[in-house]
Amino acid sequence: MADKKLKLTLLKSISGRLAAHRACVRGLGLRRIRHTVEVIDTPENRGMINKVSYMLQVEEA
Repeated sequence: MADKKLKLTLLKSISGRLAAHRACVRGLGLRRIRHTVEVIDTPENRGMINKVSYMLQVEEA
């Protein structure tokens, strides 16, 4: 059984952002602008994505 995944790309810089928002971006595994990662679609990850959605591009993988 394959878990549903989301493809995340960081579009904006994390400098000057709230510490909680920077922590969410790092927690999702994103390191730099235009870096793309795939994460499992869980309620925890969705919460972090919703918090910093203005910096991310989200696609279904």
